[in-house]
Amino acid sequence: MDLLNDNPSLDNKTLDKLKYDLVRDNLVTYDDIEHASELALAQNTNIGQILINTKMLSEETLMKFLEEKLHTPCVNLENYSIDKKCLEFISCKDALRFKILPLFIIEDTLTVAMADPMDLFSIDKIMKITGKNIDPVIAAETSILKKIKEYYDVKGKIDNIDIDNTTSVNWQDELHRDNLSSEHIQVLFKAILKQAISEDFKELYFENTQEGLSVNFKRADDVIQTGVIPSLLTNPFVQSLKTLCNLDPNVFEIPQLGKLSFNVGEIELTASVSAFPTINGERILIKIYHPPIPIEKMNIEEDKIELIKQSLLKPGVILICGASLVGKTHLIYSILSNLIPKSKNIMTLESIAKYRLKNVSQCELNENIGFNLDKAMRFIEFQSPDILYFEGITTKEGLDFFTSLTLKNKALITEFLAENMDDLRRKFEFSEFNMFKSVISCLVFIHNKESIEVFSKDELKKYLF
Repeated sequence: MDLLNDNPSLDNKTLDKLKYDLVRDNLVTYDDIEHASELALAQNTNIGQILINTKMLSEETLMKFLEEKLHTPCVNLENYSIDKKCLEFISCKDALRFKILPLFIIEDTLTVAMADPMDLFSIDKIMKITGKNIDPVIAAETSILKKIKEYYDVKGKIDNIDIDNTTSVNWQDELHRDNLSSEHIQVLFKAILKQAISEDFKELYFENTQEGLSVNFKRADDVIQTGVIPSLLTNPFVQSLKTLCNLDPNVFEIPQLGKLSFNVGEIELTASVSAFPTINGERILIKIYHPPIPIEKMNIEEDKIELIKQSLLKPGVILICGASLVGKTHLIYSILSNLIPKSKNIMTLESIAKYRLKNVSQCELNENIGFNLDKAMRFIEFQSPDILYFEGITTKEGLDFFTSLTLKNKALITEFLAENMDDLRRKFEFSEFNMFKSVISCLVFIHNKESIEVFSKDELKKYLF
């Protein structure tokens, strides 16, 4: 499916014209409108979405306001079943491009849900594409995008990747085909993923160079440049990749974080996708995560597994350590999946939820709407978690927050980067870690798949402190 979006995302021009009517109707204040306008400009979104996200205005109130002002019916898509035959009139690409959803057709008139039903430019384009008369109704933009993903099945997923261990893979074989269509670009990306997985790389990144887009595979400290995508293909490749991962292809000045799912045989893998601006253009990094396996199948002794399990039932920190890409997150997901009783209230704070876990409330941070780590730390206690997974310790504030929660009878799981035990000792010599070290109830050090050590609190006094 071609999801390449080569046009900028459309603003809700009608609402922008009517924004001061919201003030006159006493729905928001003038200061609210000015603040929302600034945020909409900074975040490259429409002012209506900002008003809803910041809770200045409820979605229901905004929809009723537009319905009254525009004399156009409003539809709640959450409780609406569309005529799926109408999907053939509008492609997924155009549905995302114009933020519209076809609902039903009567004779030659197609009724569509639009966030901005007075956008005559879009309506004219849709009429030309479909060959039908268009009757627009109002719907919330978030609901439209959600239903587009639901009905067109565009949830950051690509076709199945088949790995044949008897045959070597080289993605450049796909590069040298003559076809330069957007479909071919996605096939090229799939070939790059296939080679990385077949060679057991967990991380790959794309970097702009003078020759084009450099394709690099990474395993621990080993980085291999596998080739360069020519400059002619760089822009369409990046645009297609970002669209596929639910990133905005038209935003490149600020970092973005997305997610991609794909099957390798019968196994579904997840990848986090990070786009980051540099002076040479965007750098895109992909980390591949395998689904969690039962912890009993890992190279950990039974009594050590029991130690981890018991540590989860009392206040303290279960610290998972190891070098980059050794499987720290993989082990944590296995612990969350297998070792915690269902009676416990389990929560996570993650940049990206790698896999959906049963009986776990997983929370993804989202800087775009202000749900950052600082806000999460201030409000997570109101959810009364018994066990909390906190993705990495990157700040002194995060370290202090973690330590304070253990004093409130919480069990915490987090990960820490260390090349080996000597490296861990050196890092923990800093005074900032003194209080944190005292609340570690269990430490797991992953040297590699075949060597995983588990230390109790008493053992840590001998080995670490």
